[in-house]
Amino acid sequence: MIDITLLGCGGSLPTPNRSLTSLFLSHNGKSILIDCGEGTQVSMKIAHTGFKNIDIICLTHVHADHVAGLPGLLLTIGNSGRVDPLLLVAPTQSKDILTGLLKLCMALPFEVRFLECNENRVTQFHHNGIDIQALPVEHSIPTVCYSFNISRKKKFNVNKALSLNIPKTYWSILQSGDNVEFKGTTYTPDMVLGDDRKGIKICYCTDTRPIPELNNFIYNSDLFICEGMYGDDAELSKAIQNKHMLFSEAAHLSQNSNVKELWLTHFSPSLSDPIIYLDKTQEIFKNTILGEDRLSTTLKFE
Repeated sequence: MIDITLLGCGGSLPTPNRSLTSLFLSHNGKSILIDCGEGTQVSMKIAHTGFKNIDIICLTHVHADHVAGLPGLLLTIGNSGRVDPLLLVAPTQSKDILTGLLKLCMALPFEVRFLECNENRVTQFHHNGIDIQALPVEHSIPTVCYSFNISRKKKFNVNKALSLNIPKTYWSILQSGDNVEFKGTTYTPDMVLGDDRKGIKICYCTDTRPIPELNNFIYNSDLFICEGMYGDDAELSKAIQNKHMLFSEAAHLSQNSNVKELWLTHFSPSLSDPIIYLDKTQEIFKNTILGEDRLSTTLKFE
């Protein structure tokens, strides 16, 4: 299972009732933070997420509302007792800016490692049982959106193992994907495991136009967290100019990509009452939820 907390739902600048958009994922005792605008750690403190177990910070891009909180957060993580390295993932052409920000917290007790995403194709890496992908999207500077896939182990077929006379002490080894040598015979996982089982997929997307590549990238997401910068379709020209999305565009993406649930986030500061546009958005994609600070859920395997 994975615990998910939307730390904030605001875009551009924090307001009295909205922290800046950021997402916190917790799985198997480790955590991933996506984006870190100013004040992110305040929302983390309120939500009791903890700081020490953050292994990866994924940044969609390096505009201030997504990164300005990074130096303070890293110092807090250092003060929490962390000594293990932390991975900072960001789009191409971001490292110089992030290195400059890190000069504000040079005495960290842990190493910060960088991974810059490819500007032309999906970047993929694996951590703590999660396959993470970053897709380049369309904004005013290099930007990516992220998917997080937790695969589920195949079901162990006890009858097959018994028929092959494999001792129970080796079953867990085979289920984990490793071969076993027993009495001169090599047993492989496929000999005792069943079919693939559905895992959990979460996608996070802000600061982009709805490019065609997104449909396949977010396909079959259990949860799609997507920007809704503007609620009114009449603001389409503004969305195109600023390279953001309307509520309706996020809903159409969800409808066309077999998404189970949509959380809207990254609301414009001028969008004082987003609920006005919710009914119309739900006509496009029924399972749409308005994001709010510290909205949380736990997703489990089916």
